[in-house]
Amino acid sequence: MRRLRMGMIGGGPGSFIGPVHRIAAELDREIELVAGAFSSNAGRSRAAGEQYRIDPSRAYADVAALIAGETARADGVDFVTIVSPNHHHLPAARAALAAGIPVLSDKPATATLAEAQELADVVRGAALPYALTYTYSGYPLVREARARIAAGALGTIRKVVVEYPQGWLAGEASGKQAEWRVDPARAGEGGCIGDIGVHALHLAEFVTGLRVTELLADLAAVVPGRALDDDCTVLLRFENGARGVLLTSQIEIGELNGLRIRAYGDRGGLVWKQEEPNSLTLYDLDGGCSMVRAGTALLGADAAARTRTPGGHPEGYLEAFANLYRDFAALLRGEPAPLLPGIEDGLRGMAFIATAVAASRDRAGWVPLSV
Repeated sequence: MRRLRMGMIGGGPGSFIGPVHRIAAELDREIELVAGAFSSNAGRSRAAGEQYRIDPSRAYADVAALIAGETARADGVDFVTIVSPNHHHLPAARAALAAGIPVLSDKPATATLAEAQELADVVRGAALPYALTYTYSGYPLVREARARIAAGALGTIRKVVVEYPQGWLAGEASGKQAEWRVDPARAGEGGCIGDIGVHALHLAEFVTGLRVTELLADLAAVVPGRALDDDCTVLLRFENGARGVLLTSQIEIGELNGLRIRAYGDRGGLVWKQEEPNSLTLYDLDGGCSMVRAGTALLGADAAARTRTPGGHPEGYLEAFANLYRDFAALLRGEPAPLLPGIEDGLRGMAFIATAVAASRDRAGWVPLSV
């Protein structure tokens, strides 16, 4: 079975997420990065191609050149991955899908809800694989948490608390990675809510299997002069009547990447922390507490299949990303990948951003979240 050929859009010099995608894609040797339009600057794209050690002729000056060059080759790319800032996602995905090239995109799907709705129409019309890298759904113990809730281990879910604190934007937003995230022209209508809030929402819905139906949002741009939110508090109501809280912030000094989810039912509860990803804590109604660890015989089938090392050998962020790439490779080969986030997840995320931003701005109280 040959390795699938990947093209990358974005991920040029100074990119954080581009190298992450490349490492993750190639981890299981099912995929190989062979081409890219790594920057809107032709020279920087060539430089990135050298860093990624691809054929210099396949480091293209722009997306149009990438698509033209690769569709003309007998050994052209099997798909492209989009790792550029949010405002590039729609035009890049639309161009690739129009050329018959499947797409894996970094989240959020687009910069605005209107763009996401347009992209959804394009994806449905193209009838080609399209997926989003909601990274945390790739962690084995996140999938274990989902499976246990679905099997009724916690009973009826009553309360969900999802937190995602960071502190790296507590001061001046300097440097490539910070600057575009606080710029509405490149990030879109949401700041923190769009960068990490969508991760938190997706995790809450993915783990519980429940959709949020209403929200009450309080978003703030805490750092003086900032145009987009950097601190967010959102109350949630789920379709089964459960209540929830979503807390995301990028101004909490000392916090690194503290994503955590807690879910409580009428029979038990669970906790998973991204910074301690190989342990899942379970609570019983009678006061009992137990821990499930990665790489052990206690895991269900899906979590076990997404674990690469024996217990006690930590796996984390790169391996979670790699699990999504493994799922996407399966999809390209015509195999099922039911847990891989797709365009409907993208629409949910963008509807969440738009709804929370508008509700907070207008002090609208409780508003429906629908898509």
